[in-house]
Parts: sequence; structure tokens; C-alpha cells
Amino acid sequence: MADKSFRLEIVTPTKVIFDGEVVSFSAPGVMGGFQVLYNHAPLLAEIGIGAVKILKPDSSELRFATSGGFVNVLDNRVTLLAENAERAAEIDTERAQTARDRARQKIGEKLNDIELHETQQALQRALNRIRIAQKQ
Repeated sequence: MADKSFRLEIVTPTKVIFDGEVVSFSAPGVMGGFQVLYNHAPLLAEIGIGAVKILKPDSSELRFATSGGFVNVLDNRVTLLAENAERAAEIDTERAQTARDRARQKIGEKLNDIELHETQQALQRALNRIRIAQKQ
């Protein structure tokens, strides 16, 4: 299976979250989820809030919560430039639940369109982090 692996790098504005060989990469594309395998066609895609899953050559699986970014696939090299990405095992569930509760409370207030959109996005990010952490 190692001969069907490819290089994956997951990068945020502050650090490299993952850099290594994988056999499968799945991401939440804004137009629908997608999977990348060895010899995938070139691709540039926008991702949204959701789960990134990778399968390593040793058959272990890693999950990440992400809140958007871009994926570039070219010549068996995949780069995810993420606004934010957290490994499932490193998610602070208590902090995510606090963010969820704060966003739910704020949605009940009188907000302008921009504030409402930002608060809804914060709620979706918090719910995603909780869901990903529970599946680890």
C-alpha cells in the first residue's frame, strides 16, 4: 500500500499541522465533500467547515476539524492551506462547548446581517469541533 501513497501537508497561518505520507485524504469541499487518492487529477478546491480525514500507510486514521481554506492537488502532492485545523485528539471540548453556548445566546439577540452571519459561522465551527472530538 505504501507505493500508492502521496505527500500531504496541512498548513495554518501559524504552523504546519501535518506533513507526511498518506494513502487517502478527504475534505469538506464547499461544493461537496471529496476524496483524494494516489494519482488524483490536478485540483484546486475551496473547503468549508467540516472534517478532514486522512488514512496513513500503516492504516491508522487521523481526523481534523477545519473551518475553511483551500486544497491544491498536483503530482501526488496535496497541500491544505487551512484557516484553522485541529487534530481531533487536541480539541478542547469544554472550550468548544462554551463557544457553542455563547454563539447560541448571541443569535437570540438583535444583530445586523453581518453580526448574524459571523455568529452563525462561529456556532458552526464550535459544533464541528465538538462533533470531531467525539468521533476520535
